[in-house]
Amino acid sequence: MLSRLQELRKEEDSLLRLKAALHDQLNRLKVEEMTLRAVVASATEGGSPCAQPAPRRCPDVDQMLAHVDNEASINQTTLELSTRSRVPEEEEEEEEESDS
Repeated sequence: MLSRLQELRKEEDSLLRLKAALHDQLNRLKVEEMTLRAVVASATEGGSPCAQPAPRRCPDVDQMLAHVDNEASINQTTLELSTRSRVPEEEEEEEEESDS
């Protein structure tokens, strides 16, 4: 029972680190998207990207993005993570032979 609890704590720690890393990556991608939109707007319009109105998105996209950014729905998402890397069978056999 104690070992299971320790295992769950380790898994929780790794999931929290994964969550933080994914959140950081999402923020970087949002900044990159804004930069690319500004570059495209200035290239197509020849004007200042700040003077251009933000492009309109369809409501479905807005709803999807709201769902993606909703922390409650993120926390309810089931993650299937394996702690063991998948190694082709041939490599597993070679490792077993070298261990013996």
